[in-house]
Amino acid sequence: MMNFELNENQLMIAQMIRDFGAKEITPFRKDWDDQQYFPLELFKKLGELGLMGVLVPAEYGGSGFGYFEYVTAIAELAKLDPAIGLSMAAHNSLCTGHIMMFGSEEQKKKYLPKLASCEFLGAWGLTEPNTGSDAGNMRTVAVNDGDHYIINGAKNFITHGYSCDVAVVIARTGEIGDSHGMTAFVIEKGTPGFRGGRKEDKLGMRASETAELIFEDCKVHKSQVLGEVGNGFIQSMKILDGGRISIAALSLGIAEGALEEAIQYSKERQQFNQPISRFQGISFKLADMATQVEAARLLTFKAADLKNRGQKVTLEGAQAKYYASEVAVSVANEAVQIFGGYGFTKDYPVEKYYRDAKLCTIGEGTSEIQKIVISREVLRK
Repeated sequence: MMNFELNENQLMIAQMIRDFGAKEITPFRKDWDDQQYFPLELFKKLGELGLMGVLVPAEYGGSGFGYFEYVTAIAELAKLDPAIGLSMAAHNSLCTGHIMMFGSEEQKKKYLPKLASCEFLGAWGLTEPNTGSDAGNMRTVAVNDGDHYIINGAKNFITHGYSCDVAVVIARTGEIGDSHGMTAFVIEKGTPGFRGGRKEDKLGMRASETAELIFEDCKVHKSQVLGEVGNGFIQSMKILDGGRISIAALSLGIAEGALEEAIQYSKERQQFNQPISRFQGISFKLADMATQVEAARLLTFKAADLKNRGQKVTLEGAQAKYYASEVAVSVANEAVQIFGGYGFTKDYPVEKYYRDAKLCTIGEGTSEIQKIVISREVLRK
């Protein structure tokens, strides 16, 4: 049975992030957002705190925690700045998680310690300009060339696509549409023919870098293949199961942050000689918001609990991601409404929660895709 009380590690992590964030994140988040500045130096500090290798076993230089601690860390960072939570989550669950789950012992020893400390910043490349969720039709191709593969193509919407030191990339090694025709490679920055491309100009999550990965006759040794040739897509689906929990945690943090701001403001804001929290129209909004946040929390930690126990989380991860992301948008929207005109200004953080929340319904598969995953799993049962 899942224990709903925060464990000692979760309490420690939450307090550590609050203390760290008060000095290193909150004072700068507006400037980062305004300038679309990716604070790489901040992630080096998060690496020193053990937050860039939360799930990495201690033997590989990581913190060796489970998914409860991981979800708590993402949510607490998201309260401070969702963009920072997003980058931390992508580094942990996608690039690092893929190597941890499917890499050889040699690959793990080579990359995991540097990723856990953030000496290396990680990226993960599946999405392409014209194939999005239709990964089976990807155009990035890896051609067998003796002891190497020659990779050509491009990936887009890649977190840390420009600044990464190492990327896990899925390329087609077989026929279009063949789920066993794609292979995962781990590729280091500086490899000839591999570079970051154009950065996206985004609505929200502006302090989290999103850019292209470009491959032009990129020569990669076969020792850089992750797992078996042809299993890249199958691996990716398993990685995305965990990735959905990451986005659920990110959504949960945004919703919690927006709710906390709305509660505080409703107690302080006076209208007609009383706090607006006393008006039924506001109090009912807060009741709905708090209930939605709690439901999202339960779904997220249920998926985390299953993941901790090594069970399949395709259904539960999709449910948590779908519901929590929609809650983040809804709660942020209502928070702006409670703030009134001030919610439409950059003087308060709710407008940023409002912009950032929308990404959660899109990243790691849209809400519509989550419904497809959920319905398939339900019908299969």
